[in-house]
Amino acid sequence: MGEMILVVEDDAALLASVTMELQFEGYTVLNAKDGRAALEIYENNRGQLDLIILDWMLPELDGLGVLRRIRRSDDLPIMMMTARDYVSDKVTGLDMGADDYITKPFDLEELLARIRVVLRHQRQQKPAADQLRVGHLLLDRRSRQVRNDGDLIQLTQREYELLLCLMKNAGQTLSRDQLLDQVWGVDFDGQPNIVDVYVRYLRNKLAAAHVPDVIHTVRGVGYLLSTEYVG
Repeated sequence: MGEMILVVEDDAALLASVTMELQFEGYTVLNAKDGRAALEIYENNRGQLDLIILDWMLPELDGLGVLRRIRRSDDLPIMMMTARDYVSDKVTGLDMGADDYITKPFDLEELLARIRVVLRHQRQQKPAADQLRVGHLLLDRRSRQVRNDGDLIQLTQREYELLLCLMKNAGQTLSRDQLLDQVWGVDFDGQPNIVDVYVRYLRNKLAAAHVPDVIHTVRGVGYLLSTEYVG
């Protein structure tokens, strides 16, 4: 199975042709026709996606809105695709964190070439990005598995996302609001203390797996993951 690409485009004919071409090239392709669906698919496949090809003008939530939300917590490669040909739009997209920009109409061979460049660059820049390690704790983003000294730790999806966020920011204190935005999403309207509840769940799971206490409470601020922190 090839690298996984999410194509977000509301033009059904273009979506179908791009999808078919990418599948022919050996990529695994997911589709979304609006911004909300794109974010849902992204969340459900987080850590497994290799690239998002994202149209600018989308129903529900535009491409720039999708880009902003993903860039709050993820450096997954994103290529903007749009009929707009204004320099200011390109600059805005790139400034917001897009890795590349292609203007419609385009030749499919050009799109494929740009995809190869973006994916090659990502592999060169982050050869070990699929794995995060803190002490003996290893998180594999591709398999979504967490191990301590090789032993598998069973986590729920939310516990996994919380641990991923903490490990990506190891050594940095994250506020409850930051954790809410990155793990539960900016649209979450439940109680903020859900963060404390899930930190407790996660600590219990790690303790049961004989992981030394690595999640620390920073009073009045939030939480920090570190093997060396002394409160």
